[in-house]
Amino acid sequence: MAKKVKEELEEALFWKKERNGIRDFVSAKEDFIPKGKTDFSMTRENRDNKLFALNFGRLVAMNVDKIEKSNLFHFNPNSDSLFIGLPGCNIKSPFCSEFELNNKLMHDNPLQAKYQYNIPEQVVAAAEKKNCKSITFNYTEPMVWFEFAFKTARYAHRGNVKTALVTNGYTTEEPIKKLGKFLDAVTVKIFGSGNLGLYEKYMGIKDVSPIFHTLKQLSKQKIFIEITNLIVPQMGDNLDECVKLAAWISHELGAETPLHLLQFQPIGVDIPPTPVSTLVRLAEESRRAGLRYVYVHATPSHDEESTFCHNCRELVVERKNSIVKKNKIIDGRCPSCGFMLNFISK
Repeated sequence: MAKKVKEELEEALFWKKERNGIRDFVSAKEDFIPKGKTDFSMTRENRDNKLFALNFGRLVAMNVDKIEKSNLFHFNPNSDSLFIGLPGCNIKSPFCSEFELNNKLMHDNPLQAKYQYNIPEQVVAAAEKKNCKSITFNYTEPMVWFEFAFKTARYAHRGNVKTALVTNGYTTEEPIKKLGKFLDAVTVKIFGSGNLGLYEKYMGIKDVSPIFHTLKQLSKQKIFIEITNLIVPQMGDNLDECVKLAAWISHELGAETPLHLLQFQPIGVDIPPTPVSTLVRLAEESRRAGLRYVYVHATPSHDEESTFCHNCRELVVERKNSIVKKNKIIDGRCPSCGFMLNFISK
């Protein structure tokens, strides 16, 4: 990480004063925060009726990896990206990232997690120094550290560094509109095909519509979108719900929107792993619902992690464990039939 700089307190965005406190709009929870208290994520604090982002600049993770690790298969394939994460999440559940689940402080007291303070300019400089094509906001929930993500993305776009966001989509319209001006690609994480019972039981969310509003807003701003759907046995593996989601994506976002079906791996919860046969069947039905690019992520790696031409079924990008083994695409087209494929290289 970059050399140490002086830490500064950052005033948060997207809040308003209400009687006896502040209403925060960076999360769809729209937390009410009394004076001297923090939001659900424990990283945004009301100090004398002003909201401050206590997590600003506190990098708890910064690593170079292939962009495919963020489940972006069609955006600058096989390129290096600088992945960064700051403390905070607006959802706590057994479906959090492995990074969060393996770091107990991320849940219990995120501001106590070990970090190194960086300013946005340092992050962009690090990406350039490491020859990364992009910076990916990941690991936790970047919308909770909106202020840092926004300033970093804006600064990155002054040069030639692209930006990618990995989010659960549980936010409001204005933050997405503002950040979207400086975003190139987004992975939106959906759990159990959006099953409301699963969201309510494990995440305390009683309305999943904000996630779909986020997707539509991202599409409206012409940001490249890929979607993951974590298939959770017992509550989140319903065929009809998966098909309904696929049809919605095809109709609202476009048939070429990539969908990734993820295998659930239990960590601290009494739910079995998703059978590979379930994932394969859901992938087949998602294609029948109109989607051209549906991927299966499982252990061991599955053939349906690779990309096949929608027109002639030629293998065009071979992957194993999210690593590109062979890329045969020529100028965005299938080498066999010349069909234009939905891949972005910039």
